[in-house]
Parts: sequence; structure tokens; C-alpha cells
Amino acid sequence: MYEVPEKPDGNILLQLVSMQMPFGRYKGILLCNLPVSYLEWFQRKGFPAGKLGILLSTIYEIKMNGLEELLKPLKSLTPKNR
Repeated sequence: MYEVPEKPDGNILLQLVSMQMPFGRYKGILLCNLPVSYLEWFQRKGFPAGKLGILLSTIYEIKMNGLEELLKPLKSLTPKNR
């Protein structure tokens, strides 16, 4: 499991639309563009430790709750990547 920071990170949503997956099958894909099936696999097996785990669990929750619309305005603020 991951540790919840004491103070919320205001940049976490920006990181979801700008950071690429650093390893694995979807290496190079923006975290916000990862398929739900991959995020579900992490949810079952355990998210990685640290910041990446927090970001992956956050995008998992966003997608599972149908909140992807929250990210659309932020995507326009970042350079287009995959």
C-alpha cells in the first residue's frame, strides 16, 4: 500500500497529464492514458511505492469513478504526448 501525504499535492493532476509511465508494457504512455485494465492489475497486485504509486492509484480512482472530464482542461496546458 502507499502512504497518504499529510499535505495534499496541488500538482498531482498536472503530473497525471504530463508524466509518462516509466516502465513495463505501457512505457512512454501518459499516466492519464493508461488503460483501466492495466490500472486494475496494479490495484490487485499492489501499486509501486512512492510517488508513482500515488499517481497510479489516483488515476485508477479517477477512471473508476468516471471523473476523467476533470483532466481535459489540464491536458490542454501540457505538450501533446501519447
